[in-house]
Amino acid sequence: MTREWGLFLKGAVLALFCFLGLAAVASAAEFRSEPLQIVRQDGHALDFVVELATDNAQREQGLMNRESMKPDHGMLFDFGLDRPVYMWMKNTYLPLDMLFIAADGRITAIRQNTLPLSEDIISSHGPARFVLEINGGVSDKLGIKVGDVVKSAQVARAGSGG
Repeated sequence: MTREWGLFLKGAVLALFCFLGLAAVASAAEFRSEPLQIVRQDGHALDFVVELATDNAQREQGLMNRESMKPDHGMLFDFGLDRPVYMWMKNTYLPLDMLFIAADGRITAIRQNTLPLSEDIISSHGPARFVLEINGGVSDKLGIKVGDVVKSAQVARAGSGG
């Protein structure tokens, strides 16, 4: 192999790695965060910090490829309107509790300890505007139940028609 051909190949490989690196960065969705509270029916408030998944790219990425999450953190998916929601755990390494939430902030269903990396469909079994994903087992540990109310700026915007 000539020296020029070797340099060409090295340059081509380097360009390919740069392209793939930029593509990976471009495809990674950016998430805003905000405080969120779950108010249990006994009046006790539980504080979380959640990332917001409000557009298609963010909802598609979700918590995929993450290996850890702080105990008081989560991700709030906003689907824009109350409708049946279907989730899965593809490329998600963390067991999660999924809280399905109506536009008024009321928790309508909870799926606990979802199976990491599963492509099984996890259904809201009815209309939901939001899904809150928190670490698996946290809803049971903290006594979160169907009927509890989720409060955040994102949920308030939905309740006001925004």
